[in-house]
Amino acid sequence: MLQGFRAFIMPGNVVDLAVAVVIGAAFGSVVTTFTNKIIQPLIAAVGGAGSIGLGVQLGTSGNAKTFIDIGALISAMINFLIVAAVVYFLIVLPMTKLAERRQAAAAPPPPPAPSEDVVLLTQIRDLLRERAG
Repeated sequence: MLQGFRAFIMPGNVVDLAVAVVIGAAFGSVVTTFTNKIIQPLIAAVGGAGSIGLGVQLGTSGNAKTFIDIGALISAMINFLIVAAVVYFLIVLPMTKLAERRQAAAAPPPPPAPSEDVVLLTQIRDLLRERAG
């Protein structure tokens, strides 16, 4: 069990994972700020002037806690799509291509096809065996 743990730690998997978490958190913060400060105001503007955003107010009390904020949901979905696209195109796709290259490089090349002389000699040998047989 310890050998498996050592094999996990030694190649740098833990360091790579730690770097990915830190970069992911920083990027998530940038995307969240982008959606909160740029996308969400644009969505809220759809509600019209004097509106608190795109959504539905439950009841007539005007209590902010009874407001269903559809704009925040749309913003969160846009946030998710941006993060998912960046992760896919900057991490998953390049790693897949790298794994394919490594696998292709590790596979032994196929044996070369026999030349025409070898094929002809093989046919002659087989015919001579049939006649003698």
